[in-house]
Amino acid sequence: MGKRVIIADRQHAVRSALRLLLEQQAGLRVVGEAGNREALRALVVKQEPDLILLDWGLAPPGPRMWLKSLRARRPGLKVIALSGKGEARWEALASGVDAFVSKGDPPESLLGALG
Repeated sequence: MGKRVIIADRQHAVRSALRLLLEQQAGLRVVGEAGNREALRALVVKQEPDLILLDWGLAPPGPRMWLKSLRARRPGLKVIALSGKGEARWEALASGVDAFVSKGDPPESLLGALG
């Protein structure tokens, strides 16, 4: 069955590229895509993912509390923040994401963060 993954990014092209990359990886199954916060919240409740690839621009206000509440419902949930803005790295990591990957990094960086 594999890890259940939600891809959350404002840009359809980015979501499509991530889906294509992830679908080639054994043990991963994309169970949904979200282009905004509301869709992400609904998908998390419905799909109960093991992993969220999160465009950091979609992180809700108070991301630390949001992540804590997600993990209370879904222990072991992994969240990888993605952003084209390098300065977002420190905010995302301080908020409790498991990893940060720049959108400008090669695909191998993301694949390495999945492990």
